[in-house]
Amino acid sequence: MNNETDAETPMLTSPAPGQLIAPGHAAGDFLGAPTWRIVERRPGLLTVDAHLPDSLKNPQGQLFGGFTPTYVDLVSLFTARTDSEEGPDVPQNWLTTINMRCDYFEPIVQERFTITGEIVNRRGLTCLVSTKFLQDGVMAAHAVTTIRELPGASL
Repeated sequence: MNNETDAETPMLTSPAPGQLIAPGHAAGDFLGAPTWRIVERRPGLLTVDAHLPDSLKNPQGQLFGGFTPTYVDLVSLFTARTDSEEGPDVPQNWLTTINMRCDYFEPIVQERFTITGEIVNRRGLTCLVSTKFLQDGVMAAHAVTTIRELPGASL
């Protein structure tokens, strides 16, 4: 038994202008991330307009809470890259999530909502990111994620 497979993984393409993730990213495709739009990106901050696919809703039409951390993970990882001093064409080290805490305040029910990731602290290879989910300007969920850069493990 081994980990080899005959399945072909589709090649990732570069995102279009204003797009965070292009089709071909497994978790991104699952969340409908190719339809997300970047609202703001600057060092230490990333805001995206996100989509809530029907497949991620519970029977009451709300984002199933177990999928919220998947949104958090993607936004946190991309937020951690916003303050990189290297250009986008330079190979980057792998990032890994080492801790995450999610708090839920309101059910997410709207087809589109906003997610903002902000770097709270960075020290060495560790980055702490705060991620907020807003619908109609009201915070529906908040997460704190610790991200660690793994030198030598590139994308």
